[in-house]
Amino acid sequence: MESTSTNVKSALLALADPQRAVLVARFFKTGPGQYGEGDQFMGLSMPQQHTIAKQYVRLPLHETELLVHDAFHECRMVGLLIWVNQNRKATAVQQELILERYLANRRYINNWDLVDVSCPHILGSHLIKGDRSILYNLASEEHLWSQRIAIVSTLALIRQGQFSDTFAVAEQLLSHKHDLIHKAIGWMLREVGKRNPDALEEFLHDHIQRMPRTALRYAIERFEPARRRYYLEL
Repeated sequence: MESTSTNVKSALLALADPQRAVLVARFFKTGPGQYGEGDQFMGLSMPQQHTIAKQYVRLPLHETELLVHDAFHECRMVGLLIWVNQNRKATAVQQELILERYLANRRYINNWDLVDVSCPHILGSHLIKGDRSILYNLASEEHLWSQRIAIVSTLALIRQGQFSDTFAVAEQLLSHKHDLIHKAIGWMLREVGKRNPDALEEFLHDHIQRMPRTALRYAIERFEPARRRYYLEL
C-alpha cells in the first residue's frame, strides 16, 4: 500500500515529546510578534526527523506537499527533508518538478531551519546548471523567508568555487532590517572566506561601511583575532 502524509504524521506523533515541544517553541520565537509566531511543535529531535524522512523517501510528490502544508513544524521539516532526499537521486525532470513545488510552497517554509536544510539542495542543485535570475527575484520579494532562501541557496555555488552570485545577492540584501538575513549573509560570506580569503576581504573592503554588524561578525568569525579587530574597528 502506498504511504500517505497521514502515515508520516502518525509516525511523528508517536514520538512527540510535549515538554521538549515547549522548549523548542521558545527557541524558534513563536510568541506574539516574533518571526515564528503561532508555529506548533511536537518536540522531536532532528535525528528523529531525518530517520522518518528516510523511511518515507518514496512518498509521492502530492503527499509530501501535504506535509509541507501542515501546521506542525516537524511535518513541514520532514516533508522538506523527503524532497531533499528525493532530489539527490532524481532525474533532471523530477528535480524540476520538486523545485517547482518547493518554490510554489515557500510561504510554508517559514522558519530559518526549514530554509537552511532545504534550499541549498533543492534550489542550489538547479543553480549549478540553470538560470540564476531566480536568486535575484527571490531577494527582491518583500518576504523574509524568500530572501533567506535567495542568499542561503548560494551555498551550493560556493561549494563549486563560484562566489559572484553570493556577493551579488549579499549586496542586494545588505540594507535588510532583519537579523536573520544579516546572519545568513555573514554565514555565506564566511563560507566564501574558507575557500578564498582574498575574495572575502575584497568584498569586505568594498562594503564594510554598509554591512550590518551581525553580518560582519559572522563573516570574520574565522579570522585571526588581530584581523577581526581590524575589521570591527573600521
